[in-house]
Amino acid sequence: MAPVAERAAGPDDLTLFRRRNAWLLWSIAVFSMAVNALMLTGPIYMLQVYDRVLGSGSRETLLALTVLVAFLFLMMGILDNVRGRVAARYGARLQENLDGRVFRAAMTQAHRSGQRQTGLQDLGLVQRLTGSPVFLALFDMPWTPLFLGTIFLFHPWLGWLATGGAGVLVAVTLANRAISHDPVSRTLAASRAADQTATEMQAEAELIRALGMGDTAFGRWRRQRALALSEGMRASDVMGGFATATRTFRLFLQSAILGLGAYLVLQAEMTAGAMIAASILMGRALAPVELAVGQWGAIAEAAGAWARLRLLLQENPVPPQRMALPRPRARLEVGQLSVVPPGGQAATLRGVGFRIEPGQAIGVIGPSGSGKSTLARAVTGVWRPAAGQIRLDGATLDQYDPDMLGRVIGYLPQSVTLFDGTIAENIARLDPAPDTEKVVAAARAAAAHDMILDLPDGYETRVSGLGARLSGGQVQRIGLARALYGDPVLLVLDEPNSALDNDGSQALNAAIKAMKADGRSVLIMAHRPAAIRECDKLLVLSGGVPTIFGPTQEVLAKTVANYADIQAAGVAQGGVA
Repeated sequence: MAPVAERAAGPDDLTLFRRRNAWLLWSIAVFSMAVNALMLTGPIYMLQVYDRVLGSGSRETLLALTVLVAFLFLMMGILDNVRGRVAARYGARLQENLDGRVFRAAMTQAHRSGQRQTGLQDLGLVQRLTGSPVFLALFDMPWTPLFLGTIFLFHPWLGWLATGGAGVLVAVTLANRAISHDPVSRTLAASRAADQTATEMQAEAELIRALGMGDTAFGRWRRQRALALSEGMRASDVMGGFATATRTFRLFLQSAILGLGAYLVLQAEMTAGAMIAASILMGRALAPVELAVGQWGAIAEAAGAWARLRLLLQENPVPPQRMALPRPRARLEVGQLSVVPPGGQAATLRGVGFRIEPGQAIGVIGPSGSGKSTLARAVTGVWRPAAGQIRLDGATLDQYDPDMLGRVIGYLPQSVTLFDGTIAENIARLDPAPDTEKVVAAARAAAAHDMILDLPDGYETRVSGLGARLSGGQVQRIGLARALYGDPVLLVLDEPNSALDNDGSQALNAAIKAMKADGRSVLIMAHRPAAIRECDKLLVLSGGVPTIFGPTQEVLAKTVANYADIQAAGVAQGGVA
């Protein structure tokens, strides 16, 4: 099945999918009609056996009826299996068509809010519901009145008893929905919090062990898990109580209808066959209601997931198609830039402005929390400006396709993360068919080539949590090679030598010098003097506000009393601001 083309988003992304695939739901409905009609086979067979075969003693009639019933039950089984397969394919098509859309929306929302999104998990919940028996029970419920009406044909008293019982079960279902909503919501929230804590602690397992935090970390997770378990037990008790009450009441109804039927038989107002048939029909009429009550937790969970998906897609529409711009020149202009971090209220960067020409390198210095990393994220397009603008070769960043922008701007974040895969795949930015020559060239430029060759499998060494253990300096060199991959016109480095040794720092400066000689530009956020050795100008930030901007030596002479000592140290470890 080919994925549906992604389109501009609106409030009805999921509705559009349902409209395009409504024929599958109609197919399920048609098959359900046939299956439920064939469900009358059993009651009619019992009616004929009790009222005709036993009365006439005809073996031939019994054989003919049995063969016919066997054929009808076979057809019912085939049709029931087919509708189940169609329902499963509806769910698969839902996931196949919306996977990419939900993934991109979740990524966008994560950038905007800074919080991990559950869009793909929600899509999986909805998909799993469509493959479950309770989904088909929803198609069976509309046929409950048919079975109840058939019972009325046997005798009005039986019909009213069955209808009254169905009304009670519907009332139980509505009560279950109202009463279990809050416990189920609290259970899901507590479970997600416990799972997130476990994921974070597994990612920082080495730090937890090194700091002796094993017991406290386990205790924290255990408390959250205990809360989730406690809330889950409450929800289970509520829904389990309703399910038990429903099942008990249905069994009582079947006995009650047999008792009432027996009384009517004794009064000669109906036959024994009708009594048995009415009991079977009532069981069939109430079966989907009982299943819905018993599986109400799954239905409620999927309904909540559907609502969250709708909100996620509505708040994060697919951006309009942008006209492809040519590869930009290395000219960056920042004008009166202010940035508010995702989820924040106050700007951490205000009124920043500067210009980088091709062949220039500019350093940004300042104490921790001065806004250097915020500026790096804004220049790379990760965070949007709250005011002001950033232009690359005359075009604002939002005029570029995000992936295209990422290819022309190389970025080395302060905390480098490697993805699950080989070193070559990480340098090539997870390109499934990387250019090996460009991978090696980027590794050489970052002075990482020889280091990589010394690893057990070279460029094919697998990294990440389950892979090879690399030092902080090795990870940073690979991150620098990734930033240099594809010859970006602008290189943004956030604390690029925080984990580098002397050789790594020299390689970094050589890479910056080569970028400048090639007519490209570099923006460096730095604490250490070694990182700004190749910078032509410096911007000093303090509290998110620019204080000084100008040639490197002039700025350092104004801001650092012992500038001569720093120049002599070259790779000193102290800060410059």
